[in-house]
Amino acid sequence: MSKTSSTLPQAYFDSVYQANNDPWAFATSDYERRKYEATLAALPNEHYHNAFEIGCSIGVLTQMLADRCDQLLAVDASELPLKTARERLATYPAVTIRQMSIPGEFPQGPFDLILLSEVGYYLSREDLSLSRQLMIDALSPNGHLLLVHWTPVVHDYPLTGDEVHDFFAASAQSTGPLTHLLNQRAETYRLDLFQKKLT
Repeated sequence: MSKTSSTLPQAYFDSVYQANNDPWAFATSDYERRKYEATLAALPNEHYHNAFEIGCSIGVLTQMLADRCDQLLAVDASELPLKTARERLATYPAVTIRQMSIPGEFPQGPFDLILLSEVGYYLSREDLSLSRQLMIDALSPNGHLLLVHWTPVVHDYPLTGDEVHDFFAASAQSTGPLTHLLNQRAETYRLDLFQKKLT
């Protein structure tokens, strides 16, 4: 069972990045590289007009995603990794890097792509519910919502990756606003792709 039911605060991430500027080895890990390649391969469209990446950290995946977007807003709850992200993306004028904590802060759409990668399990169930609705509301019709999360239990986190994905999948029932396009499961992560239905 998880130790907490509350959303992890910004201070949690600040302390992680104070100890290590790349705490999850995003820039050097073969595992992360393969996961990023699978993430990009799962996107049905070769190009997106206006994308939103939640939890960009130091911007490794952001840089890979940027070539496929006319505009990309990448955010993270902590300001500390964003210095590295801004340096990495300095030659990408279409990318905006911003400190932002969902669901208390959320940008105005519409977006034709929203990427929630390795973030959802930091949220309480209440905040995940609110975030899901904000994402659905911000998606343009036929827009894509891609989720990628580590699935083993982490006792510091309010939720597991499977709980996050199953919660979003509940909005892809026959009367829900989403269509479930793809599910992929690797040994330690899960990827699910949704599309917003036309109204």
